[in-house]
Amino acid sequence: MNLRSFLSRDATLNRVVPPSGFTAILTLVSSGVMAFLAVFTLALAMAAGDLASNWEAELAGTATVRITASDDVLEAETEAVLTALSQTPGVVSSRRLDLSEQLELLAPWFGTGLPLDELRLPVLIDIMETAEGPDRTGLEQRLAAEAPGAVYESHGRWRAPLVEAAGRLRTLGYFALFLIAVVTGVMITLAASTSLAANAQVVDVLRLVGAKNGWITGAFVLRFTVRAILGAFIGTLVGIVAVALMPGGIETGILSGLGFQGAEWIWPVLVPIIAGGTAAGATFLSAGRTLRSAL
Repeated sequence: MNLRSFLSRDATLNRVVPPSGFTAILTLVSSGVMAFLAVFTLALAMAAGDLASNWEAELAGTATVRITASDDVLEAETEAVLTALSQTPGVVSSRRLDLSEQLELLAPWFGTGLPLDELRLPVLIDIMETAEGPDRTGLEQRLAAEAPGAVYESHGRWRAPLVEAAGRLRTLGYFALFLIAVVTGVMITLAASTSLAANAQVVDVLRLVGAKNGWITGAFVLRFTVRAILGAFIGTLVGIVAVALMPGGIETGILSGLGFQGAEWIWPVLVPIIAGGTAAGATFLSAGRTLRSAL
């Protein structure tokens, strides 16, 4: 189709489906708002998925020994624990976390600039385990005898609930995307039905001159699909900018990973396309049903 025929067809569509008015604004605004929400929901779902994967990878095969004791025996108990761990089968390595590392662990909950002169932190020893892990019962008994202030904490007992929670958050995000698509379809169906009702006389005249229901339906589908894609494109751009402007850093917790990386960018790019497909389907069903009932 050349430019002249396209413009001629577009002028014909303008007479069948007005290019402005309430239905045009409703379609543009609803698709734009829903695209904006979809981008944010996608970003949250992706962040939850990445968070679950990171927790699973970082916490697998790890444990911690926490030592709380008075100053006169703290260093002695720390050396006893490190010695015991080095002699325990199933322990790959163990090291004492320095003060800066402990502050980094506390930053997501308490922020930076903790008053260390008033805050007494326990000694933390990071442990890497083999796939089988150590004999926990035997290790705990030895630590109780040699370092009463030491507590062995396996990350496995609380890793699973965290990963499960992140996974459920991701599933909730995908369900929210489904609801956004449904609401978008409902709004565009309402707009198409309203436009058909407002242009009932035009449709009747078109039928009198020989226009078929398929041609009339196609005119409405094309018009509302273009509107939905345009609105969704604008909403997607605004959503991407808003996500990029979200605060980052370790203090923000899950929000520190909010955004799209690598192949994940394909999802926000698909939002306008999916919006257009939803609009086409909703308009086709609505127009077809309305035109058949008007026979």
